[in-house]
This record gives sequence, structure tokens and C-alpha cells, in this order.
Amino acid sequence: MILATPHDPGPRGRFGPYGGQYVAETLMPALGELEAAWRVARVDEAFGDEVMALLTDYVGRPSRLYRAQRLGAEVGATVLLKREDLNHTGAHKINNCIGQALLARRMGKRRLIAETGAGQHGVATATVAALFGMPCDVYMGAEDVARQSLNVFRMKLLGARVIAVQSGTRTLKDAMNEAMRDWVTNVDETFYIIGSVAGPHPYPWMVRELQAVIGREAREQTLAAIGRLPDAVVACVGGGSNAAGIFAGFVDDPTVKLVGVEAAGVGIASGRHAATLGAGRVGVLHGSKSYVLTHTDGDRVGQIAEAHSISAGLDYPGVGPEHAAWHDERRVRYVARTDDEALTALQRLARTEGILCALETAHAIAALDELATEVGRDGAIVVSLSGRGDKDMMTVAARLGVAL
Repeated sequence: MILATPHDPGPRGRFGPYGGQYVAETLMPALGELEAAWRVARVDEAFGDEVMALLTDYVGRPSRLYRAQRLGAEVGATVLLKREDLNHTGAHKINNCIGQALLARRMGKRRLIAETGAGQHGVATATVAALFGMPCDVYMGAEDVARQSLNVFRMKLLGARVIAVQSGTRTLKDAMNEAMRDWVTNVDETFYIIGSVAGPHPYPWMVRELQAVIGREAREQTLAAIGRLPDAVVACVGGGSNAAGIFAGFVDDPTVKLVGVEAAGVGIASGRHAATLGAGRVGVLHGSKSYVLTHTDGDRVGQIAEAHSISAGLDYPGVGPEHAAWHDERRVRYVARTDDEALTALQRLARTEGILCALETAHAIAALDELATEVGRDGAIVVSLSGRGDKDMMTVAARLGVAL
């Protein structure tokens, strides 16, 4: 199977004005080597077949498209859940890690590194490192290590070394900074598996291509389930990999509304949020030009601001450059939901469908009432159920005042 889609950002790695390679000169040869290897691999049928064989036999694809009847009845529309939570390791992250790990092996790299926030990308990277017998270091902000202790333990059981980052806000942004420093130092033997559609070119493009399996499947499954395309597709957006993956299957269908849901935290006006597209400005972060959150007053005007979300996976002050282009083109509408709204949505899905989703995913669930009003009772909405909620139970319990 050939992995390529028609949406190639070109040799400059640009989605409109966004993307590019804003990195130290020492990293340019590594990015050039990576792009050259990816351009060959993505159209190599043998590579594509190897990726798809592992996604089928190891990950368990295709993931199911489930009609959520009780939830749909409550919101007033047909709701179809794209069950990425049923993948091996419990989220969409494994799709990307399988492809990048195979590319690393193809390039002769002997070591894997990754950054992680909610821990799911770290678990997925540790999983493929174990599968291929490669040493693995995962960088994780110390704050996220504390709130995602279950995933930290899983990574260690899989043989990875988890490095707690104490600098900055001690969250995903800082973990990515440290991972990039490691890569610069050890570039000859090390492959950096970036977990989202962020970072310098070719990562935003490569990760979207590897996650586009979600959108291809969802499109085919929706046509089979209801005999037509959905009226809307919704996904949570932090860096934006699960959203980019499912949107890729529908972005060329103008009749399908695409909606990305960012984290409003404790409210946009409070400044404690991660709604980059809703309240950010254009800037550069982690080697890519896109929308970023910055300080707007005081001595730190223009500097990258701290993001906040109840969800560690959405707690990032930037967003993938392709999302920035879709935002400006108005192809995708980006909205935001608060911590409290996500927590309520998580409980609602649990009580109506018996599914405990991740707090990231719960932000998308929280947008269903508004979308259902738009599409009407005869309308159909596909939701990217990007991950399961095991990792978040301690956070949820604490917020609900439950002692475990």
C-alpha cells in the first residue's frame, strides 16, 4: 500500500505561510536526511505494506466505527465514534510510531527518543522500541510525570528510560525542547519520533500521513454505515495529530464540516488555557511557524506563554502548521471547551455508552450539543475518539473529590 496523499507541502515544507524549518544549522543535515528517506519510503509499496501489516496484526486496525445510540439520542443527531481507544496501547499515537520506527530502522538508526505530555505517545514509542529491540529515552515534563504516573510506569515496564524535565513549565513544551537538544547531540545514531503534527518539516507532513489511516477508514466506514458522508467530523486539538489524521479523509469534501476542539482550560479570559488558534498569534515554536500562545503584557511580551489544560495531551502552547492553514482558509472551524465542560462530557459518555475516554477526547465530546443543533436530528457526526481514559482516572477522581 502506498501511504502518500495528494497534500504534499513541497520541498519548503509549507502549508500556506506556515511550517518550515526554524532550527539550528546543526540540525539541518538531519532534517534533510529524514525528508529524503521519507519521500522515498512513502511511495515504496513494500514500506507501505510493512506499515499496514503491523497496523493490522499488531495494532488491531481497522479501528471500529461505533454508533453511539444513547449519546446520539441525548444530543439529537447520529453520533459515530471512531474508536482509536481500541488500538494496542489505547490511543491513536501507535499509528505514527509504527511508521516512524520502521523508517528509523530503514535509515539504520539504532536508538529512539520521544517527547510526551499525556504519556500515550511515550507509551507508544516505548512499545515500538521494545518490538524492534531498540533502546529508548522518553522526555516528559516533571509536572506530567506526576499526573500521568500510570503511563510512566508502563513506559518503564516496556524498557524505556523516562527522563523528567524540570525546566520551564515542566510540561510538554519543555519535554520537546530537551528531546530536540538530545537529537542535536546524538543525531548520527538517534531517531527522534515526534508525536504530533508539530516541529520542523518534514514532521508535520509525515505524522499527518501516518495518521491519515484514521480518516481513510472513517470515510469508508461512514459510507458503509449510513450510505453517505457525515455532516460533520470533530476531534480534539492540541498539537493536532489525531485531528489531522481524521480530517485528512474528509478535507476535500466541502459538504463535510470539520471542527477542531481546543482546550479552554479555566476560561479564555483567565489566560489559563491552551486555545492556541482561538487566542494565539503567529510565531515560531519548536522549529515551525504556526500559531502560538504568547505573553501579552509585562516584561515577557511576545515570549511563549504557559498553556493550561486539565488534559496533559492538550497542554501545549502551539499547534501544527497545517491546522494553522486550515484555520486561515476557514476549512476547519476551531472552538474551545473548558476543563469543567470536558470533565462533564467524559462522565456523560461513560454513563450513556459505557466508554471511559481520555480527557483530551472529552473536549470533542463536549462540542456535540452545539454540532447536533447545526446538523439537525437527521444529521450525522463522526467523533475521533482518540484515546481511552485509564491514564486520567487519578486526575478525574481528584477533580471530583474522590479519594482512591
